Amino acid sequence: MVDFLINILDWSEVWALIIPLIVLLFRRRQPATLKPIIVYLWIAFILNVAIDIIVVINLDPKSELSNNPLYNMHSIARFICFSLYFINLPRSSFTKFKKVLAAVSAVFLIINFSFFEKFFNYNTFSGNLLSAEAYILLVYCMLYYLTELKNDSDNLFNTSHFWIVTGLSIYVVINFFVFLFYIPLFDVDENLAANIWNVHNIAFIIFCLFITKGLYGSHRYKYSV
Repeated sequence: MVDFLINILDWSEVWALIIPLIVLLFRRRQPATLKPIIVYLWIAFILNVAIDIIVVINLDPKSELSNNPLYNMHSIARFICFSLYFINLPRSSFTKFKKVLAAVSAVFLIINFSFFEKFFNYNTFSGNLLSAEAYILLVYCMLYYLTELKNDSDNLFNTSHFWIVTGLSIYVVINFFVFLFYIPLFDVDENLAANIWNVHNIAFIIFCLFITKGLYGSHRYKYSV
């Protein structure tokens, strides 16, 4: 039973994304502000399917494929899509700061993969990249909540943006430390690191469910556009 549940979690990076994508089949008319989220869902689905296919292929001892660069691509795609999303939010504040933060992140990315880590690394994904992404996205989330408090929003809980941002907040808060310590932990104990990654998978499921909530109710929310 435990092995069965672990297998379900191992594939959660694929099936969890199917939930909001199914909602999009019935809620095709989404606000323009949610387009970066929709683009992210499709990119994430394609990359995660490829990641899990490589895992299956790697059961063959002769296989030398690595899915680690795909994790790096997923991280970059998530950051770009959500940066565009936060910058273009309606009634948004701190817009210039968000743009500067995105530009600084791009510089960090170039420096990191030029001097400190390899993007195409067979052994591991980039802990620096995923940790920095989680931290900056959390800053974006905090700026969103500050903006809503500043605007004294009465219907905060009735917006698609609230559910999407809250889902992202949960995901990055939980996974910041997972990303930060996963590589050192993997070097010490691979089995423990694999178990810790299940925490990421659970957070990812929650993340997708919150996005689903936001997409499903977007047609009813007053400030969705």
